[in-house]
Amino acid sequence: MHRSHPAPRAGSPPPGNLPLELNVFVGRSAELGRLDEALRSARLVTVTGMGGVGKSRLAAHAAARTGLSGGAWRVELAAVREPELVEYAVVEALGLTDHTSRLPREVLAGHLAERELLLVLDGFEHLVDACASLVGELLRTAPGLRVLAAGRRPLEVEGERLFPLAPMTGPEAAELFAERAAARVPGFAVDEANRADVLELCRRLDGIPLAVELAAGRLSTLSPAQLLSRLEDRFRLLTGGGRDVPTRHQTLRTAIGWSHELCTPRERLLWSRLSVFAGRFDLEAAEYVCSGDGLPADDVLDVLGELLAQSVVSREETPVGVRYRMLDTVRAYGAEWLEAMGDAERLRRRHRDWFMGLATWCELDWFSPRQGEVAARVEAELPNLRCALEHCLTEPGGTHLGQYLAGSLWFYWVGCGRLAEGRHWLDRCVEPTPEDGAYEQSRLKALWVLGYVAVLQGDPVAALAALQECREEAERSGNATAVAYAEHRTGCLALVTDDMPRAESLLGSALDRYHEIGELNSNVLMGQVELAMAKAFQGDLPGAVKLCDDVRRVCEDHGERWALAYALYVLAYGAWAEGDRRRARDLLEECLGIGHTFHDLLGTVLAVELLALVTAEDGDPAEAAVLQGAASRMWPSVGLPLFGSAYYNAPHERCETTARERLGDERYEECVRAGARLGQEAAVARALGRRGERTLGAVPAPRTMPASVDMRKPAASPTRKGGETTG
Repeated sequence: MHRSHPAPRAGSPPPGNLPLELNVFVGRSAELGRLDEALRSARLVTVTGMGGVGKSRLAAHAAARTGLSGGAWRVELAAVREPELVEYAVVEALGLTDHTSRLPREVLAGHLAERELLLVLDGFEHLVDACASLVGELLRTAPGLRVLAAGRRPLEVEGERLFPLAPMTGPEAAELFAERAAARVPGFAVDEANRADVLELCRRLDGIPLAVELAAGRLSTLSPAQLLSRLEDRFRLLTGGGRDVPTRHQTLRTAIGWSHELCTPRERLLWSRLSVFAGRFDLEAAEYVCSGDGLPADDVLDVLGELLAQSVVSREETPVGVRYRMLDTVRAYGAEWLEAMGDAERLRRRHRDWFMGLATWCELDWFSPRQGEVAARVEAELPNLRCALEHCLTEPGGTHLGQYLAGSLWFYWVGCGRLAEGRHWLDRCVEPTPEDGAYEQSRLKALWVLGYVAVLQGDPVAALAALQECREEAERSGNATAVAYAEHRTGCLALVTDDMPRAESLLGSALDRYHEIGELNSNVLMGQVELAMAKAFQGDLPGAVKLCDDVRRVCEDHGERWALAYALYVLAYGAWAEGDRRRARDLLEECLGIGHTFHDLLGTVLAVELLALVTAEDGDPAEAAVLQGAASRMWPSVGLPLFGSAYYNAPHERCETTARERLGDERYEECVRAGARLGQEAAVARALGRRGERTLGAVPAPRTMPASVDMRKPAASPTRKGGETTG
């Protein structure tokens, strides 16, 4: 972390008028290094960023390090209102006097022609045209001149090198908070008691140095925890900057308001409307949500470009393309204006409608070669989808829309490692309301999706309640699709609670219903996989393999990868049971690679569990124990380990028995603990064999290995207690 105090000046002071630093300069060491390099390679460098991000302080600190013979001269332009006065302000900052009839620009050109110096223009954004004209001319006529500008938008002069300044990182912001707080409250320090509150406070303040410093100034009356609890009204809370700092930096509201004043009416309008987005957004969403009533959709791009130029909005390259973002503090300022204009509710509805449409498209496109893109898109839009769900569930008359949205996202909750969050929204959606009955279809879908999520979490009581309600209501209303899904997921519940004959019957019946109504998607394929698992557990390996080979073909035809991973798991199980461990490993590694790509924790951990058994029987019980430890760390994020199922637990029990026999209890437990320390990325890399040198050592395989095993007799499960454990 970079911290520096004002350096003592020996001998004659260097030329220039940079203000002496009166307090510690905290952090920004990486930015200073990059800015030094930029100033060496370009004659005009412009530090851009939103108000309060620290542009002026960084520019002044960098300027003091340049070492040019003519020194560094700062021109403060915030107080200059008329464009024609810019030249006079520069003349005054350089300390020039001229009693001739020459124009100020001529005086500057003559003074700078033979000198090597740095001119620092600070706060020029409201005078950008006049500054650009002057800087362009001076750079052309004074070869020794360099200009470092600090403002909220570029000058757009030829040869300009932009230096966008982001807010501070979390640790840097926390250090700045501690430094400024200690100056106000002697003895204050960030310690174990307040560290979490300080870090969260800095995160909520976006790491904006001005906001952090203003918050630290409140510690004379409030604790970090109290500050955090009052941040909903951050603009009223964060006031009290020093009397000697520029007016625009004395409160957070004036710092952001300065940017707002510089915007045109249409830019202010778009700023306020963009505040309905949570996190990042793309151009198409902005055009739909924010257009109309004074801002045509075709104009949104140009107005957004102006907000980007003024650092109100930032642009980011992401895996799903170009995205835009406003810092929470900037967004909160816009939200106040949107409320004041009385347009907030309409914009929130448009936001909700856009993301409901997005969820509808993503659900349809999940069963396609674009499955990976869909997963990435929903992941990127999750903050906005949460916002839309919250709006549905708090807006009068919106419950059915929340049910539709939460149900449409089933593939994300189940397939992308979000079971717990899905359960949260689905539980809220299906709570009885006066609307029930009017929007039956969306409620039925939410019920079977809730049942599905609860099944995978190992919560059979909640799963059965949701699925029974879904089926009864679907049969009463004649909704054949909902009946099929309820029956399917009830069969899935029977599968994980070890009732294999009932699972086979229900899953087979559900597949027949799907066929009758012409349903074909990832859910239908998963039904086949689950039926195959039920057959495999009952000893019908050929039947299981036949079903999953069919799933594999359909997946290849449609580009489906998620359901394919589970089919590969069952095929690997069959290969292992028949003694073909090499093929089992190949299938499991492909299965694991797919599951990990989608962040599907359930598919990932099931593959790791079976890979552990294959590894043990391949003669490496130590590595098998490590993989079991890694799996034990993953299960709590999914639900009840191995669903509490004796059948699913059998490979785990067999692996543990084999590894304990070869290693001994103490060594086995040591290896399990080592695996439990692995993060998910490291665990998957290890399971896939990308681990290099093994540090725990391997134990030679026994000379003979059973070629097959009868899995029809389930092993005892340590997680089961009379069948009542619900997870």
